[in-house]
Amino acid sequence: MAISGDDAPADTEQVHDSPTRWVAAHVRRYVDSGGTRGRRWNGVDTLLIITRGRRTGKLRRTALICGRDGDRYVVVGSNGGRPNHPAWYLNLVDEPRVLVQVGTESFNARARTATGEERQRLWALMAGIFPQYDGYQKKATREIPVVILDAADG
Repeated sequence: MAISGDDAPADTEQVHDSPTRWVAAHVRRYVDSGGTRGRRWNGVDTLLIITRGRRTGKLRRTALICGRDGDRYVVVGSNGGRPNHPAWYLNLVDEPRVLVQVGTESFNARARTATGEERQRLWALMAGIFPQYDGYQKKATREIPVVILDAADG
């Protein structure tokens, strides 16, 4: 696995899974099966994303609900509606080059936060996939980010 760019990790660099126990179990199922198990979770599609920790520089992996917008993947930084953004989101804001696994396919991607009308359109897409997002946004004191993952070369 590699994140593109000059600071790409060696294939032997350790990846640290989510500290949240149920998320880590989902990630393990996904990884251990090579992506043949774990792609669906509670009736929705998921992907794995690896970011570089903004403080530690370590590789961090988590599972996220995902949607499609053409050939791009879309994820939401809901953090269950908590006041703070999830760590994975803060990491990709700092370093937008990420590694994504969808099922058995892995690829480098560039992440960016959707804004304006694009965000509204993609929020509706994602809330249609996982209606709980609307409830999270109502209780949140922040605008929950919608993130676009575009496949990147190298």
